[in-house]
Amino acid sequence: MKLLMFQAKRFWFRSFSKTLEFVEDQEVEQEVRDAAVIFIHAEAGDEAQGPSLLTKALKNIKWIANKRGLKNVVLHSFTHLADTTAPPEYAQRALKTLAARLRDAGYTVAVTPFGYFCEWDLSVYGESLAKVYKAL
Repeated sequence: MKLLMFQAKRFWFRSFSKTLEFVEDQEVEQEVRDAAVIFIHAEAGDEAQGPSLLTKALKNIKWIANKRGLKNVVLHSFTHLADTTAPPEYAQRALKTLAARLRDAGYTVAVTPFGYFCEWDLSVYGESLAKVYKAL
């Protein structure tokens, strides 16, 4: 699993075009301010690592959010960070699990439409820590 994490002043997104037939039709547009925006790439082999992989991802997401005291998190499936991809069903389950665990920990969580290309606008803080890549 790869994470590209941002401490964002603002993240706006809108569903653009559906890429996976099995997902429900969605027309979504949302703006989130002062958020940890996490681009997640689930790789082939991630599912075999079991729940410990998602626990590592959760710890990294909470770490970057807490460095700036952010209580909003946006999760965005982004299959452009590695050469291999996990089956989409696993990637979708992983996102849902991470979102639920973050909500249980007191974060407000938005998830971009899974199985869609999205249009987005991202405004990131300037510090080096505001942009972190992590390979789990």
